[in-house]
Amino acid sequence: MCPVTAVPTQAPWQERYSRLRDTLLQEYRAIPPGTPIRLAKHTSNLFRPRDTSGGPGLDVAAFDGVLHVDPVTRTAEVLGMTTYEHLVDATLPYGLMPMCVPQLRTITLGGAVTGLGIESASFRSGTPHESVLEMDILTGDGQILTVTGDADDPHRDLFYGFPNSYGSLGYALRLRIELEPTKPYVLLRHVRYATAAAMTEAIQQIAASREFEGRTVDFLDGTVFSTEEQYLSIGTMVDALPAGLTTSDYTGMGIYYRSIQARTVDALTIHDYLWRWDTDWFWCSRAFMAQKPIIRRLWPKSRLRSDVYWKLVAFERRHDLSNRVARRRGRPVREAVVQDIEVPADRLPEFLEFFHREVGIEPVWICPLQQRDPQARWPLYEFDPTVLYVNVGFWSTVALPDGVSPEEGRVNRRIEEVVTQLDGRKSLYSTAFYDREAFWSIYGGNDYPALKGRYDPDSRLKDLYAKVVERK
Repeated sequence: MCPVTAVPTQAPWQERYSRLRDTLLQEYRAIPPGTPIRLAKHTSNLFRPRDTSGGPGLDVAAFDGVLHVDPVTRTAEVLGMTTYEHLVDATLPYGLMPMCVPQLRTITLGGAVTGLGIESASFRSGTPHESVLEMDILTGDGQILTVTGDADDPHRDLFYGFPNSYGSLGYALRLRIELEPTKPYVLLRHVRYATAAAMTEAIQQIAASREFEGRTVDFLDGTVFSTEEQYLSIGTMVDALPAGLTTSDYTGMGIYYRSIQARTVDALTIHDYLWRWDTDWFWCSRAFMAQKPIIRRLWPKSRLRSDVYWKLVAFERRHDLSNRVARRRGRPVREAVVQDIEVPADRLPEFLEFFHREVGIEPVWICPLQQRDPQARWPLYEFDPTVLYVNVGFWSTVALPDGVSPEEGRVNRRIEEVVTQLDGRKSLYSTAFYDREAFWSIYGGNDYPALKGRYDPDSRLKDLYAKVVERK
């Protein structure tokens, strides 16, 4: 009598994912050979033009959702198009959250991994890709590969080369990520510093000790309002709030960034802390007058969201309405300066001095980060793992002299030049103006050609430089 071999059964989430994966593969194979591949997405958190040429694109709308949360191993199986809003909603009931939660609700997990992300836990947990354990990636040549960082994984190079590739090597369909325990509340202290040097020294001390005035520090970011007024917002997760302190709500009339100037101590639920910046898109909602009390009362609360503002900005960018009006009225045209950069922490005062002098946007956001695993190497966005960096985010416009066109990118080019001089780099979600040699010297030029040749040999996906700089 022949022994019966048991056939492993799939969990419901695995069956669901298998169906999604098979459907997408069929869709891919139906695209004629040689046709460029792209995603058919209706939303984005990019601030540069997206290429929508080359056919209808792959429909990945169904790849939004958390497949499984394992509270024992503190891991989650997540589809690549899952927004962090949905991811957090799925994990918080277990008392867990992703190691790094980017600050806007509709950033997707796959987007944060292939395009990088950062938040106030990054000084201790790094960036989102550093807590990924395993990915399924649809590569340019039509394979779906399961990749890990294990030494014996034949596709280990893709696992480490995927971050900062911006869809030029493939798309993440499923990711297994680490989670960390949470507590119900975040106790916040907003500490003012008179100089950038004093603030920088405090950042370095807190990041090294992970303590401030005897309390553990779980979250650390900052807001610079002027050369004399800068704050660190220091967060600690707690089970209960001190007597007399209640939680604040910045999803309605209250504006979070203004509270930083007005309060030295504050408290939020962990959920509201994670999305504290989203209601006003940091401070960018003021461009739509959404911070004026009368307008804010009339603005539906459900529409006080970063993705709503992004759609308004996308419409403005397509039609260049502001500059068309400015030209008619004889006013200076303005260049959009929407960037996040990182410099070593000890170069932060130097960068801020330049920025205040030559750019002048206020406020700006700062967020320290350090690579979580000193042994890892992420070649397309390589940090010195021994160095603490500080991200500086600034999102506004700058008036230009007569005769200078915004398309020249004068201010953005100058920022790129200074950041490079300070041993830094910038995120590629927005406009970039590097020439090819400079670009590849910063963003993995020694590794990228081999990755591209192996996983997209027919170049069905746009290469990284063409995608983020040339934008044709």
